[in-house]
Amino acid sequence: MTVTRRGLTRRLLAVGHTAGRRSEAGGVRFAALLLATLFLVVGVGGTVAVHAVYAGKADRRIARTPDITDDPALRAGNSTTWLVGSDSLAGKRRFSVVYLAPHHGDAPLPPGVKAWPAPGEAVLSPALRKAGAAEDIDHRYGRLSGTVEMAGLDDPTEWLAYVRPRNGLVAKRPVDVVTGFGPSAAVGRFAPGLEPGSGRQDDKPEWMFQAAVLGMLVAPGLALLSVAARTGAHARDRRTALVAALGGRRRDRALVAVGEAARPALLGALLGGAAVAAALRYDVHVPSTGYVVPSAYLRRYGWETGFVPLTVLLCVLAAVILSDLVQRQATTGTRPRTAARTVWMTRLAALCPVMLLVGVRGPGLVGQESAMGTVVSWAGVAGTVLTLPAALASVTAAGGRLLTRWGQRHALPGTLVAGRRTSAHPGATARLVTGITVALIIFMQAVAWQGLFGSQSTDARRTLDRIGRSAVAVEAQGRVTPQDTTAFLNRLPGTEAVLLVPPADPFGTDAPMTLYGSCAALATLRLPCPANEERVSEAPQDPRLQELIRWTPHGALLLDVRKADTAELALHMASPDEAGILTVVSRDGGDLPVPALKRLAYQVFPLGAEVGAPGEDQLTAGVPNRDQGRWSTLLGVAGIAVLAVAAGLSGMAEFLRHGRALAPLTVLTGGLRVFRTHSAWSVLAPMVLAGVVGEVVAVGLAAPVTADGESSLTAELLWSTVGIVLLVSILMWAWASAVAARQARRWRPRGD
Repeated sequence: MTVTRRGLTRRLLAVGHTAGRRSEAGGVRFAALLLATLFLVVGVGGTVAVHAVYAGKADRRIARTPDITDDPALRAGNSTTWLVGSDSLAGKRRFSVVYLAPHHGDAPLPPGVKAWPAPGEAVLSPALRKAGAAEDIDHRYGRLSGTVEMAGLDDPTEWLAYVRPRNGLVAKRPVDVVTGFGPSAAVGRFAPGLEPGSGRQDDKPEWMFQAAVLGMLVAPGLALLSVAARTGAHARDRRTALVAALGGRRRDRALVAVGEAARPALLGALLGGAAVAAALRYDVHVPSTGYVVPSAYLRRYGWETGFVPLTVLLCVLAAVILSDLVQRQATTGTRPRTAARTVWMTRLAALCPVMLLVGVRGPGLVGQESAMGTVVSWAGVAGTVLTLPAALASVTAAGGRLLTRWGQRHALPGTLVAGRRTSAHPGATARLVTGITVALIIFMQAVAWQGLFGSQSTDARRTLDRIGRSAVAVEAQGRVTPQDTTAFLNRLPGTEAVLLVPPADPFGTDAPMTLYGSCAALATLRLPCPANEERVSEAPQDPRLQELIRWTPHGALLLDVRKADTAELALHMASPDEAGILTVVSRDGGDLPVPALKRLAYQVFPLGAEVGAPGEDQLTAGVPNRDQGRWSTLLGVAGIAVLAVAAGLSGMAEFLRHGRALAPLTVLTGGLRVFRTHSAWSVLAPMVLAGVVGEVVAVGLAAPVTADGESSLTAELLWSTVGIVLLVSILMWAWASAVAARQARRWRPRGD
């Protein structure tokens, strides 16, 4: 009988498909290949999406960058006065507030704004309107004229406001005159840096985001692919050897491997492709980050995005083929090799407490803030990463010996078998727990260092926790007259105002600060009301004044208290020689309505005012870092989940490889409980141990990083990471028990 090349190809693919279905780990490998392909499609697609979003945002920023001019002739043409300011919502990030007004002729408008707002009106982005609804943001800057269209925004989540002042803008510094927007309309000078939006300052570089996606999504996906490719390798090695003995070439063996892996890999690519297609069609709301990925940006890279599932599918099949074609030496299992491995395992386990002690206590001994402290911390972390799996494996092996005695004493066959296998094969346990412990340690380090970068807001948080917003600083913007200040102060019910002027020489030892206020305001701050002036050299009693002084640059604590009514306070504030801080305090010590104060400031002052508790600007400056840390948390938790699945599937495949040898026990024990017990000690217990101990060790190693500031390792984060590991552990245990029991039911003694 003659078989054509095409017919032989179909038969070899069918042989691989059938062999995969009938192998003891067939279902496990199917799931592993499917999940690996799906995760890799999502991870690689994520790298394309990151580039698409960064490129799209850069194009939008360029398109709304103003072209400015100092040429009187150009200023006399179609031009707009332009000034970029900022504002913030309570506890949220800072956003741009652009003041603009027609200057001459057909004044150009920035992209996304279709018509000029009337004087005293504003145009807000949809996301800002939604986020600031509780603070009545629609009326903070005046009447609402409309919303900024998507063409004028970085992305759908951007907060942006365009405000036309009620009295216009004078074309004097710092106000610029704009003749157009974008390089294509450049008549004057293209001015990068004067565009609205804070993304240029707040966004991390693209390479950092790409590295996070590659490290926390793609790398775990590759680890899962490696596990999937090697699952059931013992049986496939024998099959490969048989095909080679029958004259099969490398191409024939590759076709058998493709036949076995094609269906799960194709299904995973199709599921991933469906996710990619949805992202190309609809905007994607990324959970826990509040970010929306614009589909328009992805469609600009439609070909690259669309080819991701096909590329990943081909790479997965290539990895499977290479894994099956690589020549492997059979493990002999001889005593000398086992003894050598045990010796090295014991040595590494003995080093683990030392490395952990170096990582936790070492930085404090050499100087927490020094470079050597950082080096010692990293050395301890690296050493713990290398030795912790061996320590857990050694502990598990010792526990296996206890299980063996317990099983013998109480006639528990599952416990007896699990104990003997665990104590005899600590290397399998080390392989099982390595991915989980390493992922937890590295992830907690990343979160801790991310939080450290925002530590400049720690002092501001302490101030806010101490006094709340019972005292707020008001920094008026624009050219403010004493009449404006008086009008503002006269419209503040239930409050008092003081003006704190820092010393002329903040670094001098005898230069005093000066505090102006009415008798009622000074009494509110527990200060005497002098007839003219009184010097205070002791720490004030009122915590609000303590915090206000703490955030004011000064030398020795010398405070000159001077009596001043509202009109005098306004004059001092307008004086160019007294750059003071106007502070509004509540009489009853309660929090002040900051949104209402900001709205009042925009009604009275030409360009509004910045209103916030002492030091709150630093707290606001740390918000972008906090928001970006949510991406690290999301990607890290996803990566831990993938690595936990990889570890569970690896342990499950290892368990099932010996599962058929346990089948005769069902005849002796009269039930299938032995498989549940054995899988619990072989799969569930090591993963739970890795999750719990790995979490505790990871938090301990991160403690030196967060010792001097507010810890970013929240309870929610810790519970979510260990919860994922525990959930995957339980699922893998239940699955391993079910598959082993199904194999046992198929077993029949020889001769039956």
